[in-house]
Amino acid sequence: MTQLSPRLKQATPVVVDHGEGVYLFDTAGRRFLDFTAGIGVTSTGHCHPRVVEAAQAQVAKLIHGQYTTVMHQPLLALTERLGEVLPAGIDTLFFANSGSEAVEASIRLARMATGRPNIIVFSGGFHGRTVAAASLTTSGTKVRAGFAPLMAGVSVAPFPHAYHYGWDEDTATKFALRELDFLLATQSAPDDTAAFLVEPVLGEGGYVPASTAFLAGLRERADRYGIQLILDEVQTGFGRTGRFWGHDHFDSRADILVMAKGIASGFPLSAIAAPAALMEKAWPGSQGGTYGGNAVACAAAVATLDVIQSEGLVENSAVQGQRLVAGLRATAADHKEIGDVRGLGLMLACEFTTADGSPDTATATRVHAAAAANGLLLLTCGPFGNVVRMIPPLIVTPAQIDEALALWTTSLT
Repeated sequence: MTQLSPRLKQATPVVVDHGEGVYLFDTAGRRFLDFTAGIGVTSTGHCHPRVVEAAQAQVAKLIHGQYTTVMHQPLLALTERLGEVLPAGIDTLFFANSGSEAVEASIRLARMATGRPNIIVFSGGFHGRTVAAASLTTSGTKVRAGFAPLMAGVSVAPFPHAYHYGWDEDTATKFALRELDFLLATQSAPDDTAAFLVEPVLGEGGYVPASTAFLAGLRERADRYGIQLILDEVQTGFGRTGRFWGHDHFDSRADILVMAKGIASGFPLSAIAAPAALMEKAWPGSQGGTYGGNAVACAAAVATLDVIQSEGLVENSAVQGQRLVAGLRATAADHKEIGDVRGLGLMLACEFTTADGSPDTATATRVHAAAAANGLLLLTCGPFGNVVRMIPPLIVTPAQIDEALALWTTSLT
């Protein structure tokens, strides 16, 4: 009898029959409030009618048209539509399938454009599981353990994680930038450094927002030394944080932007975007792939953008995120085991700690399981697995936020 790999750990015991909006239904017909959204993927909800219609129509016309062999209309339409939401000056796209692929494409471009070998990443970042992407990842050892040697040329600088250090944001930011300067002086000389790669909000590392001063410091150093600033918006993009891009909260500017997850409502699709003058520095043959820019995925992505814009989902993310974080903080006030509530928009998390401030993985694990048993699906994250995160679809309503908060409160007892 064949089976799935035993190393594919399931976050919940649910076997899904179908999904509808913010809800999943198991094979016994039980309804679950899904605040995982496929790890931030199904931002328009499960099986949004407009996305389903677009995908079904495209399947009947063309499923796969390999885009370095032939061109197809959904890809052209998506490329044009993304121009409406990309930051000013970023006007050229390369499509792939996954976040890992897009991250690797971004560092390949940065190395080719600069002629430099090294990449500086920041502690707690998650950039994927393929060899190069895992080499760039420090959200937890499970991603990078057991298949060394990893890719060379990677250095790690601190991220301004104020709660982790026990400092205020300003102190943490000044420390992180000071240590980055020390790293540039001791490990990766500016003339050897191709790129800084950073998430505007740490994802798997614990849902920790950056700060305006920190990203401004990266931008200033990037400009001073000719280093490319790569912003990994795989989890933060497409309205997740209450702005279209996570870095919009911090008035930052990318040289290369990485996107995936929420781009196509569940169909595999990712991309990097950069100014044309930069993208042209990629070497011939360095960009391609069999399935990148798949016709059905692109059709779904166009429909996803339609839904995000016409239904005001970025604005809804901001408004409902305020409602959710207020409720989480009110609940945390009555539960001393919750040491911190943080995040942006509908990318929020609660960190569980013991009385002495140590990670409380056991309580986080218990509450996470209790929530699933009560009908609320959540995920954990953070290096110690002691952070429980909430990432509902962006279509979530006030009533559904309140339903989730009630289930969360019940699960804490």
